[in-house]
Amino acid sequence: MAELRQRRRDRSSAEINSEEEDAKKKDLPEVSKNVGFAAAFAALFITRYFSASSNIVHDCDEVFNYWEPLHFLLYGSGFQTWEYSSEFALRSYLYILIHAVIGAPASYILAKVKVFYLIKLAFALVSAAVDGALVAAVSERFGKRMASYTLVLLCFASGCYTASTTFLPSTFSMYAISLASAAVLADKFEAAVAVAALGVLVGWPFSGLAVLPVVVYSLANGSSVKVFMAGVKSSVVLIALSALCDRLFYGQWKLSILNLVTYNVVGGGDSILYGVEGPLFYLRNGLNNFNLALLLAFGLPVLLLFVRRSTDKHLLLVISPLYLWFGFMSLQPHKEERFLYPTYPLVCVAAAASIERIPGLVPRKMSFVHGLFTKLRPLLLSFILVASYSRTTSLLQGYSAPMQIYKHLPTNPTENSTGKPRICIGSEWHRFPSSFFLPSAKYQVRWLDDGFRGLMPFPFDSSLGGTKAAPDYFNRHNNASPKQFLQSDASCDFVVELVLDRPGVEYRGNNQTKWTVVAKRLFLDNESSPRLHRAFFIPWAWQSKNSFGTYRLLIRNVVE
Repeated sequence: MAELRQRRRDRSSAEINSEEEDAKKKDLPEVSKNVGFAAAFAALFITRYFSASSNIVHDCDEVFNYWEPLHFLLYGSGFQTWEYSSEFALRSYLYILIHAVIGAPASYILAKVKVFYLIKLAFALVSAAVDGALVAAVSERFGKRMASYTLVLLCFASGCYTASTTFLPSTFSMYAISLASAAVLADKFEAAVAVAALGVLVGWPFSGLAVLPVVVYSLANGSSVKVFMAGVKSSVVLIALSALCDRLFYGQWKLSILNLVTYNVVGGGDSILYGVEGPLFYLRNGLNNFNLALLLAFGLPVLLLFVRRSTDKHLLLVISPLYLWFGFMSLQPHKEERFLYPTYPLVCVAAAASIERIPGLVPRKMSFVHGLFTKLRPLLLSFILVASYSRTTSLLQGYSAPMQIYKHLPTNPTENSTGKPRICIGSEWHRFPSSFFLPSAKYQVRWLDDGFRGLMPFPFDSSLGGTKAAPDYFNRHNNASPKQFLQSDASCDFVVELVLDRPGVEYRGNNQTKWTVVAKRLFLDNESSPRLHRAFFIPWAWQSKNSFGTYRLLIRNVVE
């Protein structure tokens, strides 16, 4: 009798397990109907094209450390930062050269601003391709439903809109992490390690921490010798190319990758000279860029404790860099939004997994509640999409003036007594969108002293050797140089300024006998606007609740 009861218990347990497995299979989309690469690429490219054509420049580092050196390679003029001095050589010309290959042919036939947007279009293509590969891999491994959610989030999340078409090494590393994640999900371990090396050595060396789980898993699960050699071969080739490019442009043997790591790790904490933020900076920033999707992404590990599947190992592998990277970067005193770009696609994967698994929290036998949880999926996605659209719209409506104002410069300006007409910029130097927006090579940009005390970029000086120069006005301590500002605006032909409602502040354009306003655009006054309303575009309230300044281009009046 005891043996019979045990058999019944075993059979009952087996039946329950079988029912649970059937329920899981029913809850998952059919594996045979996947989201293919072509469909994902097409959807992504449409949204990435929108980003390429309308995205603003969010960071002066993007301008002065990447667009300006590229402009110098293409046109022989541009601004140089101390990181590009041959004395310090912190930036790799290999990364710049890759983009020069795209821009050089176009520079002979297109206007400079069109070359700018052509390169942005190349970013859109690459981003759509690597994220399309990630979506296809997610579909193969986790099912069509989760892949569809991932695709929607990648297309419309404000953070992905911003990061996907920026000219930054962190964006390049983001491309590499998407592609490496797709490769490891497809069990292409050698390719995963090689792509990871590309993102670290051509993109951003510090992203090595983010690709560490992929590399370790690939070594452990692939043919360890082949995987290891794939990493070694790609690393040797990339380091050699980087060293050769640095030798060509800096005029001496340098390894910028090593210099950058050394400066940040053992450089005495000099990076904190460029701003220190609190431990919640990335959380606040992430909520702006991903809203509810960020909370769903961070809640996934807890959700996995209650809704388990056989694919959990691979899911944790793919999303683990998000938590590792977010935690590590939050501990660093110097924080900037672009530092999180490498893991932005993984936020979408993790959030999509949470949305897909939410109904699994309720047993199927509780059909009514389970049905409600199932209907929660489209509601969550809808909220994320609306909030993302609101965030992106606020950015475009509020901060696009610097991208628009320079198109009002005359195409063929009249030269003054000193030669090239001067465009002078004071406190708005950090929003200069790059020399690509100057309609003619006849212009030169100069800085006015409006109170900034850090070290400013200087024009590349061909008389000192151009990229090979080590000018004495550069230093690694962010100490201002007495040579960086014009002493007055007397030699300025044009001035760009932002007028805000600040008591006691004098603006040049208010002197109508000296200056005439050529063009003006509204610009969101971040400091005087409520946090919610400046971060998100809320119809009928965005204009009335926020405060605005006026971004304007001035021209000097001609004196008879």
